[in-house]
Amino acid sequence: MKKLLVSLAMLATASSAFAADLIDTVHQRGTLKIGLEGTYPPFNFKDSKQQLTGFDVDVITEVAKRLKVKPEFTTAEWSGLLAGLQAGKFDVVVNQVSITPQRQQVFDFSVPYTISSPQLIVRKSETRSFKSLDDLKGKKLGVGQGSNYADMAKKVAGIEVKTYPGAPEYLQDLSSGRIDAALNDSLLIPFAIKESKLPVKAGAPVGETVTMAIPFAKGNPQFKSAIDGALNGMKADGTFKKISVKWFGIDVSKAPVAKK
Repeated sequence: MKKLLVSLAMLATASSAFAADLIDTVHQRGTLKIGLEGTYPPFNFKDSKQQLTGFDVDVITEVAKRLKVKPEFTTAEWSGLLAGLQAGKFDVVVNQVSITPQRQQVFDFSVPYTISSPQLIVRKSETRSFKSLDDLKGKKLGVGQGSNYADMAKKVAGIEVKTYPGAPEYLQDLSSGRIDAALNDSLLIPFAIKESKLPVKAGAPVGETVTMAIPFAKGNPQFKSAIDGALNGMKADGTFKKISVKWFGIDVSKAPVAKK
């Protein structure tokens, strides 16, 4: 009996050691399955020809190239992306996902590749001074559904938090006066305002800088090594900076942008 138990234990250990890492699955399939919103400019959105484009699209396309596989994109609302990742619908989500302790309990993350900060958006005609979230107590604040900005706003008692599928919807409500301000990523705001052509403007930065990375299923060390290697290689040879400057004018892996 003891010999049998020892043999079973050795077999279990061997099976665990040789369990397929996600990188093996990706290479066998020949594609990297990527989840993103597709409505989050300038990070990921559809151009006039309905083709996915944006900073995150360029970054992960280059990562897939360095893994020697093809990128396969699936779009979904932000509120469903991480649930889809957990359910195995995607290999990664590339949608400016911030690293939080709660998410680290569920997913592993690549090395950070973007640094930014939370920032308010207000109407151009706004005369009230909103310099912090506390200034919005008793007011209506628009945020993306399921985003860390929604979580951040809900922690401040007295703010009426309204959630939306994305920036276009809450910017429309902001310009129409249905909400008093909106909250999002400082890197997104200039582009979103320009594209919306609505009478809104960047407001005050209202929180600490945050780092974004690529989440994926836990227990895939070789996959993490491959993703990290691709991102670090892009930073080392200047490819990442070139993509970043194309969309933002700066290297967003090194400096936050939170200009009023």
